[in-house]
Amino acid sequence: RTGERKRKSVRGCVVGHDIAVLNLVVTQVGEKEVPGLTDDQVPRRLGPKRANNIRKLFALTKDDDVRKYAIARTFTNKKGVEVRKSPKIQRLVTPIMLQRKRAVKSAKMASIKKSKEEAEAYKKVVAQRQAEAREARRSLISKRRSSRKSAKVAASDK
Repeated sequence: RTGERKRKSVRGCVVGHDIAVLNLVVTQVGEKEVPGLTDDQVPRRLGPKRANNIRKLFALTKDDDVRKYAIARTFTNKKGVEVRKSPKIQRLVTPIMLQRKRAVKSAKMASIKKSKEEAEAYKKVVAQRQAEAREARRSLISKRRSSRKSAKVAASDK
């Protein structure tokens, strides 16, 4: 299609005349500074958001509070009040998180315990019903036998 930007990668030092934009990264600085590019240091505006990455960046231990070290920016809002904005730190171990973890674990254990108790009760009921069925079968067989015997005795008496 015509009128569209051609996106190409640069291989070696050959750059086509039809490439509109080149995205480059300075890997090595020479003896002279390039004005507007390497003469001033611009700090990174955003820092890491994940708790462990903040720990890694500042070489913190597990006991240090990560929230103090999160890279934040201060600015004045429209009302003229100084405001500090920092990212919401992810994977941060908080008391609420630990409480939730305990609650989930206890619910799981309670569910396992309940299911075991229900299984035992079911086994008892099944065993009782089987015993009742066995007893009913035995009594039926003994009834048949006794009626047969009485029939035989009655037949032999005649």
